[in-house]
Amino acid sequence: MNSEESWVSLLETRLKQRGYSYRILNSSISGDTTQGGLARLPRLLDRYQPEIVIIELGGNDGLRGINPKVTRENMTRMIQLSQHSGARILLAGIKLPPNYGATYLQQFESMYTDLANDHGTLLVPFFMDGVVFKLGLLQADGIHPNEKGQPVLLENVWQVLEPALR
Repeated sequence: MNSEESWVSLLETRLKQRGYSYRILNSSISGDTTQGGLARLPRLLDRYQPEIVIIELGGNDGLRGINPKVTRENMTRMIQLSQHSGARILLAGIKLPPNYGATYLQQFESMYTDLANDHGTLLVPFFMDGVVFKLGLLQADGIHPNEKGQPVLLENVWQVLEPALR
């Protein structure tokens, strides 16, 4: 998939079309965990001083079976660092396949709502809503959205982000 087809690129286009002057920096790394995101974040915050930070991480932590407490700690620290820098935060929640067991899923999936409530962030409850289980919207791995799924991801983020831009 070309980077121009990604939901982040589509977001940048939408912002421009609607007259917003935000510049988008996509610092995501495919396959990254919250530990990697946390390690990169301080430099990015210092260098770019963003107004809004979208945190769409955690899925790879879950797929690797990382303890949800570790993921929560990493996410908490990312939120705190971002807020301390003056940025508003949008968390994009992730859900995992059912084969991880009810206890793990509950601990993992409740993390996003808990963090949003605890830290006053914006929340997209399920980033992949409308993409998962939809024929033709996932790559061959059955996990990652393809170019046809990207507009759906954009809408999931936009419906939460856009009201906060006013």
